[in-house]
Amino acid sequence: MLRSAGGPVPSSIAGRAIPASVPGVVHTDLLASGLIPDPYLGMNEHELTWIGRSRWLYSLDFDWRDDGMRRHDLACDGLDTSAVLRLNGVELGRVANQHRRYRFDVAEVLVSGLNRLEIEFDSALEIVEEEARRVGDPPRPPVFPHPFSLLRKSACNFGWDWGLDVVTAGIWRPIAIESWNGTRITAVRASARADRTATVTVDLEGDGEFTATIAGVSATGRGAIELTVPSAELWWPRSHGAQPLYDLVVETDDDRVVQRVGFRTVEIDSAGGAFGVVVNGEPVFVRGANWIPDDAFPSRVGRARIAARVTDAIEANMNLLRVWGGGTFEHDDFYDECDERGVLVWQDFLFACSAYPEEEPLYSEVAAEARDAVDRLASHPSIALWNGANENIWQHVDLDWDTQLDGRTWGERYYLELLPSIVAALDTDRPYVPNSPFSWNSENHPNDPSDGLCHLWDVWNDLDYTAYADHSPRFVSEFGFQGPPAWSTLTRAVHDEPLRLDGPQLLSHQKADDGQAKLARGLAPHLPPGRDFVDWHWATQLNQARAVRFGIRHFRSLAPYNQGSIVWQLNDCWPVVSWAAVDGDGVRKPLWFALQEVYADRIAIISGDEIVAINDSAEPLDTTIEVVRATGRESVTVSLGARSVRRMPLPSGSGWVALRSDELEGDLRLAGEPVDIDLSAPRMTTHVDRTANGYRVTVTAAELIVDLCLFPDRIQSTATVDRSMVSLIPGESATFEVAVQGDIDPTLLTAAPVLRSANDLFG
Repeated sequence: MLRSAGGPVPSSIAGRAIPASVPGVVHTDLLASGLIPDPYLGMNEHELTWIGRSRWLYSLDFDWRDDGMRRHDLACDGLDTSAVLRLNGVELGRVANQHRRYRFDVAEVLVSGLNRLEIEFDSALEIVEEEARRVGDPPRPPVFPHPFSLLRKSACNFGWDWGLDVVTAGIWRPIAIESWNGTRITAVRASARADRTATVTVDLEGDGEFTATIAGVSATGRGAIELTVPSAELWWPRSHGAQPLYDLVVETDDDRVVQRVGFRTVEIDSAGGAFGVVVNGEPVFVRGANWIPDDAFPSRVGRARIAARVTDAIEANMNLLRVWGGGTFEHDDFYDECDERGVLVWQDFLFACSAYPEEEPLYSEVAAEARDAVDRLASHPSIALWNGANENIWQHVDLDWDTQLDGRTWGERYYLELLPSIVAALDTDRPYVPNSPFSWNSENHPNDPSDGLCHLWDVWNDLDYTAYADHSPRFVSEFGFQGPPAWSTLTRAVHDEPLRLDGPQLLSHQKADDGQAKLARGLAPHLPPGRDFVDWHWATQLNQARAVRFGIRHFRSLAPYNQGSIVWQLNDCWPVVSWAAVDGDGVRKPLWFALQEVYADRIAIISGDEIVAINDSAEPLDTTIEVVRATGRESVTVSLGARSVRRMPLPSGSGWVALRSDELEGDLRLAGEPVDIDLSAPRMTTHVDRTANGYRVTVTAAELIVDLCLFPDRIQSTATVDRSMVSLIPGESATFEVAVQGDIDPTLLTAAPVLRSANDLFG
């Protein structure tokens, strides 16, 4: 059960016994009992801040009988965040870190019969504010209002420029009493390399040796043992090979652990300032996205939802997800999905956009959580690298932290000493980079595009998106552009009457600093804002997709000098105007379809006066590219080896130009920006056929149609479509497969606001 334990709790809830679910948090329990409105809807977020400023008591009465075991531990996989634990009135301990696992010896406290467990959570918000007052001026510089860096808790839980401010408390991961005799296995770390040898390191509580078995090969020893598996097949990232996984069984006389491992090596190529991911000796051009917690209440995210988001990444032709440092270390299900499906994982340690104290007790907490994370995750073959933090070294330089901090610590010792030492000791297989962005040469600016990793945020914040072409980055680990969520998602959460750009509920779901003005500034050079809110929604979604597509086409045109990009961001944690490709309700935005195009294995790109043909696949390719203009067409033949790039002159001509190929994803360059050339209203014919799962919509263009999209969620919120962001040259046709439940009016599928293009903003 859950009860309030103090703070500004409404009288209707104070002292009330509330059913509690574990895993869960206070917000989800109150919501399940109908005691609060959904914080995702309207402006409810702002009416529920009292939850984060209150204390909460979880209690459980349970029957226990002595089973003859010698040891009994209360094992806590995740407590959020600052709490005291009591069993039968005896204090077991105090915790203050959401990111660690804890164990408490309860053998002397358990009684045969009825027992009572209590966990009392303090207000994390009150704790960090009190600590900030204690430290005094000048405060440590965070990006956002709450001083989140003073407690080891998910930074974005305090609000972010895409996240709502719902400071949580609760038992957010499983909790159980575990009993055993003799020896318990506390950690298994497996290093399975491309030379088919596996080193298995096992930590034991108690005396004894262990036996490790993999693919029929066994060995027995203490501490660490090595096995050779000559028949093992290599694990590869997707589009580079298969993902064979092997059960590693570790046993003692008293315990048994099974982990799945994959044989592979991963390195970072830094020669000449490069940042290249190399797996099994083969360079991997990274086509990735940043990953944030998929729900503001992560305990609600199960395996099916994680699988759906990983599917979103794979079907957008991605091969890497970066778990960003302002969130959490993800559930095992996330890494299992990536292992099984060949998605590389870039894993941040949990620091983002702020100065972090290095003094005790935080230093020891950071060391404990980092060891815990590496112990838990090191055996996953999908994890490609560890990253110390997000943007902290960069911000230290550009935001003049030294002046603000007046000699106080800011986290440098974590990134340059503590974290790399832990990785070196516990995970010798993987590279470590101190921060993102980061330059290998310490004399260079940490966000130097020509050296190592860079983040390109000048476009969203200050410049037109065509400024991406002014950069020649080695590797872009963050960049992005905002757009609203799907119409069905937006209107589920925002109920301003009428819907308008300055509506209070819409602005509550726009967290970026000056976000609406930046959307308008980014739109003006390219597309008209339209006649009404419906047009604005379409225009800004489209502009987001066009901006990111432009950037990635440019980055890919620089290959192999450029070795990859990681767009901000794949997913959302609630219904919000943001940089995500998949919104908070799981609906794919136009940006997602643009990513599917520009992250294709094989693509032809118009870059200046060149055609850049890319074959990022294992098979060589001979093909023909049709260069099409309004005045005619010309054929260009191209031979591409595996994992190769070729540049060819673009045949001269005026007006728009399109690249078409049966083997390569094409490109279209207009004669100017749509607002300058004034695209005509679309002339096209449409046809709708019923299918087993819904409807097939066929569109044939009578003239150039730019970025045609179909939005079936406007008819039925669960309806989906297989493609969008399709440009058609005169005479071309495209088919859209629409999946719906039951029957809908098919005529709705062929007219605005369901069927839209850039052209109709000018009609």
